[in-house]
Amino acid sequence: MKYRILYISACMAAALGLHSCKEDQLGALEKNTTPPGQVSNVKVENGPARAKLTYSLPSDKDLLYVKAVYNLASGRTMEVKSSYYSNTLTVEGFGDTNEHEVKLIAVNRSEIESKPTLVMVKPLENPIWEIFRSLDMVADFGGIKVTGTNAVKENIALEIYVEEDGKLKPTSKNLYTSAEEISYAVRGLDTLSKKFAITIRDRWLNYSDTIYKTITPLYETVIPKSGYKGVTLPTDVGLHSSTSLAGMWDGDTNGWPRVTMTSSAVLTPQWITIDLGVKATLSRMVLWDYPEYLNGRTYFYGGNLKQFEVWGSDNPPSDGSFNNWVKLGTFNAVKPSGSPYGVNTAEDVEVGQAGLNYTFDLGTPKVRYIRIKSIKNWQGTTFMAIGEIQLYGDPR
Repeated sequence: MKYRILYISACMAAALGLHSCKEDQLGALEKNTTPPGQVSNVKVENGPARAKLTYSLPSDKDLLYVKAVYNLASGRTMEVKSSYYSNTLTVEGFGDTNEHEVKLIAVNRSEIESKPTLVMVKPLENPIWEIFRSLDMVADFGGIKVTGTNAVKENIALEIYVEEDGKLKPTSKNLYTSAEEISYAVRGLDTLSKKFAITIRDRWLNYSDTIYKTITPLYETVIPKSGYKGVTLPTDVGLHSSTSLAGMWDGDTNGWPRVTMTSSAVLTPQWITIDLGVKATLSRMVLWDYPEYLNGRTYFYGGNLKQFEVWGSDNPPSDGSFNNWVKLGTFNAVKPSGSPYGVNTAEDVEVGQAGLNYTFDLGTPKVRYIRIKSIKNWQGTTFMAIGEIQLYGDPR
C-alpha cells in the first residue's frame, strides 16, 4: 500500500508539473488571424535626426499597438512601438538629411500585423554637426582644453585621439555628456608638441567629421598639499564649529567633519585664505564639493560653490583687505545634467566625485597665498562647503 501511495503521488506531481508548464507558456493574447486595418492619415513633423509621426488608428477593437520599422544609414534596422492609447510615435537616430522610408504597421492582440503604410521622412540636421562646428581645441596646462556648445543637450561622446609614435591613437579620455556647455580638459601630458584629433558620436553611432590640431601643452605640476596652511586674516569668515581649513587638504573629499564649512550666518560674500607654502604661477584648482546627505550623497547642493572668485597674493596685507591681491579667475559651477535642485543624475555624481576643474587666467603673477571668495552657493546664500582642493601650477 505504501508503494502504491507513493506511485500515485509521483504521478499527480508530474501531471501538475506538466500543467504548470503549459500555463507558463507565453503567446498571443487572443487568437484572431484576421489582419487589422492599416494606419492612415499620416502627418510628418521632421526634427533634428528624428521625425514625429501622427496618424489615425484603424477601428479594430483588438488593436494592441502600432510599430514603425526603418533603417539607419549604418544598415541597422530600428523598430519603435506605440500603444493603441496614442496616435503618435517618434523615429530617431538619423545621421543625414536624406529621405528615409518608414513602415507603419498596426498589430492586434493576436500579434497579427496589418499591411504596412509607407511614409517618407526627411529629418533635419543631426545635432552632432552643430556641436562639431562650435568645437575648439587649445593648449592648456598639462594638456588640451576642448570647448563647444550642445544647444539641444544631446547625449554625445567626444572621442579623443593623441599622436603616439607618429600615429593618432584612441585614448581613454573620451567625454560622455549631455551638458549644454562643453568645457573639457585632457590632462597628464608632457610639453612636447603633438597632434590631437576629436570626433563626435551620438548613441546611434553617427559620427561627425574630425578636427585635427597640433598643440604644445603648457607645463604644470602638482602644488604639494603638504605645504598648505590655513591663514586667518581680519576680514575672513568664521568656520562651522566642527570643521577646519585643514579639512580641505587632508585627503578626504567627503567625510564629515573632515571638510571645510563656513558660517551660514553670514549672507554677504565671504572668503577664506590659504598659504600654499610655495610661490608659483597657478594653472588650475580642482575642488571637490562636499556632498550633503540627501537621497544618498548629493552634489551641486547646499553650500557647494556656484558663483565664486579665486584671488592670489605673494604678500597679503595684514588688515585683511584685498589690496595687493590679484584676481586669478571668476567661476560659475555648472551642473552637467541641468536637472532640478537636489536631483543628481549618474553624470552629476560622476563629475562631483571626480572633482571640478577651474582653470586660472593666463599671464597672472606668481603667488603664494590664495583666497576663495564665495558670491553665491547652490542654496542661494554664501556659506561654503568644500570637501577638498588641489592646486596645480609652475613653481619653477
